[in-house]
Formats: sequence, structure tokens, C-alpha cells
Amino acid sequence: MAPSAMSRTNDWTTALSEAQPVPYWLDDPGRPRPEPALTATETCDLLVVGGGYSGLWTALLAKERDPRTDVVLVEAREAGWAASGRNGGFCAASLTHGLANGLTRWPGEISTLEELGARNLDAIEEAVARHGIDCDFERTGEIDVATEPYQARELRDWYAQLRRRGLDGGVEFLDRDAVRAQVASPTFEAGLWDRRGVAMVHPAKLAWGLKRACARLGVRIYEHTPALTLRPYGAGMAVHTPYGRVRARRVALGTNVFPNLVRRVRSYTVPVYDYALMTEPLTAEQTASIGWQNRQGLGDSANQFHYFRLSADNRILWGGYDAVYPYGGRVRAEYDDRPETYAKLAGHFFTCFPQLEGLRFTHAWGGAIDTCSRFSAFFGTAHQGRVAYAAGYTGLGVGATRFGADVMLDLLAGERTERTALEMVRRKPLPFPPEPFAWTGIALTKWSLARADARGGRRNLWLKAMDRLGLGFDS
Repeated sequence: MAPSAMSRTNDWTTALSEAQPVPYWLDDPGRPRPEPALTATETCDLLVVGGGYSGLWTALLAKERDPRTDVVLVEAREAGWAASGRNGGFCAASLTHGLANGLTRWPGEISTLEELGARNLDAIEEAVARHGIDCDFERTGEIDVATEPYQARELRDWYAQLRRRGLDGGVEFLDRDAVRAQVASPTFEAGLWDRRGVAMVHPAKLAWGLKRACARLGVRIYEHTPALTLRPYGAGMAVHTPYGRVRARRVALGTNVFPNLVRRVRSYTVPVYDYALMTEPLTAEQTASIGWQNRQGLGDSANQFHYFRLSADNRILWGGYDAVYPYGGRVRAEYDDRPETYAKLAGHFFTCFPQLEGLRFTHAWGGAIDTCSRFSAFFGTAHQGRVAYAAGYTGLGVGATRFGADVMLDLLAGERTERTALEMVRRKPLPFPPEPFAWTGIALTKWSLARADARGGRRNLWLKAMDRLGLGFDS
């Protein structure tokens, strides 16, 4: 490494020297106290397993559909402690992990899926207002930015395709000058601004607000109560916990990246670890140097991409790029902290924003994402329709989990609705193979994606084969 490069690396690591290895969003004095653990036998109409967005939305919507429904929610740790409290806070309308993924997989349903997604995001905004959830909700949209000339050409071509299909509503193409007028980075070559399809939120405050709303509507919440087993019990189901059990007519599983209580579902997801940094608050001078007055979320167009945004107090969250799959698909706390990735992210940050040299990071953290082979949620039932599940959101679940909650409730009610009629709901993705094939395939895909980024976006034979199998992948 050249001396100048070495000095720059030292600058980046100095910026990380005081970063706490905890999620910024959860490091909040307003974090609610946990509810007591279950220590007896409960009975209810609906048991919800999981206190993240998936479970919280399911419990809330069940009570809003019918206030007479007796609902219990159990959470292994505390509501919002996992992916729901560690993510970037991008609340997207897309139910399909982006329009391109949806068009590839469900072209005949894409208009319906886009409409349902827009309605779902509107419903989230309305619920935040109706329940008085203070979660820094900002409907600022998101810009996909190109950082290479070939990416700029691809964005322009994609915008032209959207216009031909009539799917460009609320979307604006930004050339180099226009995108840099929005956010000043010497790396930006073009952008595609979705003005209404994404909101920014404080993710932990959203989870905590949903928890409070559920409690106000009468949901009985037990934290530090892992669900250990799921078995039929008479006409319903029984779930055992360390100190008690719950008997329920119906069960909704919102455990996502954690092992599903329906064992056959487990092969459909793998955990992929994602990492993020949070800066100290920007000064007025630093803020002026980057512009960003419209406070959009941003993500770059590479296969190994970054996502970044402003917090309510003008910090910059910078995450993504590395997507780490641990051999065997294990979810372990020690994987949440990865200094080598933090150093890499810091270097990328100052390449994007050299005018912010000297800024420090206050928090650095990671966490597991439940990834499936089609990169958007799948759904199903078990035990003669008495149990429903939703999983596989692949990092885009802040908004889509509310839609998934509605799907689970429809399935448990045995109702044929606009949602349950969707091919996306009726069919499942391909499962992942056992080890060592899963690790080998994911490692080869990651290597190929990095190579494509370095070669002007050209995909090798492996990636082309994955595309033909419907397994086209980005990090």
C-alpha cells in the first residue's frame, strides 16, 4: 500500500476509534422497559410469536379488524431488539424488493403489487398518525444513485423502460448535475428519485410505538419469553415457553431470521449479516457542504451497494456493501460486530463525502437479515390452516411486514382476498441446499458480484445461470 493510501486508512480508522459496537437506534434513553415473562398458562384466540415488525403489525391489525379478538404476543428478548431495531429505517412501498425484481418474477401482477404496496405505505403513515407513534416519519423518497458511467446508462435505460410501461409515476431521472444538486458527492453520476415510494423512520421508535399501540388495544405482551415448541392441542395449538405455555385457536409466526417453529420452512431462508455506521451530528457547515436539503434516502447502484440517510438530528447512517453468510447459517451474537467491515465502510464513506473528512462515527453495528432465494417475502400455513407464517423479507421488511401481517391474518381466517390470490402469496421460492452447497454457492455469487462491479457490470456465466433460474442476486 502506498504511503498516502496508508495515511488515509489511518484517518478512517481514527474516525472509528470511539464508535460504540451497539445499534444507534437502540441506544436511546427512551427505550421502554420490557414486559414480564410468561410464567403461567394463557389461552387466547390468536397467539403471535415474535415482537418485531412482523409480529407487532399482526397483533395490531388483528385487534383493529375485530377488537373482540383475544391476542397474546410472546417475544424471546424485547420488542424491536433484532432486525426491527437495527435496520437503516428505509420504509419502502415495494413489496417485491424493488420494481425490477417484481417485474422479473411477477410481470402479470406487477401493477397490482405496486398498487398494494403504495396503499400499504399510506396505511403505515396513517397508523403512525392515528396511534401517535413518534418515530421521525418523513416521506422524503429515495434516490438510486449511479457512481460509474455504466450505471448511469443503466439508470437512464431503466427509466425509459418504466415510462414505456407506465410505471414511472412519482419517479424522476436526475443527470449528473441534477443529482449532485440534491446531494453533493464527487462520485455521483446520475440518480433516479422515487419521490413518494419510500419514507424514512427511526426504526426502533416505530417498533416501540407499535408495541404501545398493541398494549393499548388489549394485546397481552410477554417479553423474554421464547417459544420453544409448537404442537396441536385439541382444535387449536399449544406453544410451550420456558416458564409457561399458551393455548390458542390460531398462531401467527413472525420469527423471520430465527428458526421457524414449522421445521419445513427453515430451508427457505438463510441469515446474511449486514453492517452499518452512524456518524456524530453534522455541524451547520458540514451540512451545507453536502446539501441534502430534501433528506431523501440514498442507495448506490452497484451489486455490492451502500444505503445511506440522514437521521432526525442530522447524523449520517452509512451501511451495506458486505453481506456475510456464516457457514451453517447460524445466528449468533458474535457475528453482530465485525471491525474489518467497519473499516471498509468508513473508507467508502469518505470516498463518497471527502468534504466530511474529520467527521467521527459514534456507533457501528451489524445484524442478521432473513434472506430467501427470491429476495421478497413468502407465506404459508401449517397444521390444517391453524398456523400461518411470513418470512424472507431480505432487508426490505420495514414496510412490507405490515402487508405480510395482513396476509397471515387472511390465511388464518381462510379468506380469499386480493392479497391471497396473488401468485407471490400462493407460491414459494426455491429452498436453499444443505451445507456445504449453500455456503459454496453464496460465496461464489458474492465473488461474481464483486467481479461484475469491477468489470463495468458484466455478469459472468455463474450469475447468468442464476438469472435464468430466477436466482439473480444482489447484496
